[in-house]
Amino acid sequence: MIDNKLARKVFGSAFVATMVVPAMAFAQAAEAEGAAATVDYRVGVAKAIAAGASMSVSALAAGYAQAKIGSAGAGTLAERPEVATNIIVLQALPEIIALLGFVIAFMIGTA
Repeated sequence: MIDNKLARKVFGSAFVATMVVPAMAFAQAAEAEGAAATVDYRVGVAKAIAAGASMSVSALAAGYAQAKIGSAGAGTLAERPEVATNIIVLQALPEIIALLGFVIAFMIGTA
């Protein structure tokens, strides 16, 4: 599937940051709301760490993907200039990863 060790680590970290970390933050928030009326400061700290982790790791993964696509796209454009539109679209697609990380960080912060 993914041959490069660094790529596996980056995309695995992106998965953990966007799926597991927010789930832990939401669980802590629900536990704090159900346990007592007083809000523990640790819940806010955990939510801030989860939001920061989801945003930063998704941005790093998007940057890694754009670097790989950009270098391959430059080589492709040198040989076949007619595929410029396809390369631009492929270069823009990893930004969705960063956008989803931002949305999840926003959801964590407002919950």
